[in-house]
Amino acid sequence: MTNKHNDISQFAKLLSQSKNTVFFTGAGISTESGIPDFRSPGTGLWNKIKPIQFQDFVEQESAREESWRRKFSNDVMTQAEPNAGHRAIAQWFGADRAGGVITQNVDNLHQDSGLDDGRIVELHGNATYASCLSCHARYELPRLQQQFEQTGSVGPCELCQGLIKTATISFGQSMPEAEMIRAQQLVEACDLMIVLGSSLTVYPAAGFPQYAKQLGAKLVIVNRESTDQDALADLVIHEAIGQVMTDALSLLSQ
Repeated sequence: MTNKHNDISQFAKLLSQSKNTVFFTGAGISTESGIPDFRSPGTGLWNKIKPIQFQDFVEQESAREESWRRKFSNDVMTQAEPNAGHRAIAQWFGADRAGGVITQNVDNLHQDSGLDDGRIVELHGNATYASCLSCHARYELPRLQQQFEQTGSVGPCELCQGLIKTATISFGQSMPEAEMIRAQQLVEACDLMIVLGSSLTVYPAAGFPQYAKQLGAKLVIVNRESTDQDALADLVIHEAIGQVMTDALSLLSQ
């Protein structure tokens, strides 16, 4: 057998032994759905477009207008669909297994794959809808886009007059406390953490795999590039996520 086949077999064995599995997903799983990575050196979108800081969004109308212009002019997430990696995770938990998904992604593809929303912890929010920064009322994007195209801006919240923003965590914005607590609880309960498509460079989120390992869980990293945590892992696979997940679950079903 080739090294790849050996790795898949080992991965399948770790899955079969797990009683409580947590998947930690990053941009790499969604690039297989056509969503560009934001952070990759040289090719990431943030190398081409300067991110808008949260404080600027709050204080400057021009920053808010630019933020909405970017959102509505080229929103690749509206066309993206779950890929084999997302579907494999949904399949895994479809058998009512314990655990969940901690994701750095904001594209809603885990939900779109059929995975129950209660299984998912979104550390960086969700870009497929908006919410009021004050009262947290939810706003759907098509309605806001129509308003922006007609007036050049998005007005205040109808309920409290607060600022409306996409439901993502921007640069300079505090991490969501409730989600961080939920993620910690998932990590503390798991016996296997599987990192899919994360460079593991963005903290505090990237600390969760390290924490899982410290608590005695097995750690698997599937990512096309090396990460700083590869040396900690019980298994590292540098292959396409969708194919790795599909092959591993296929072995389990034999």
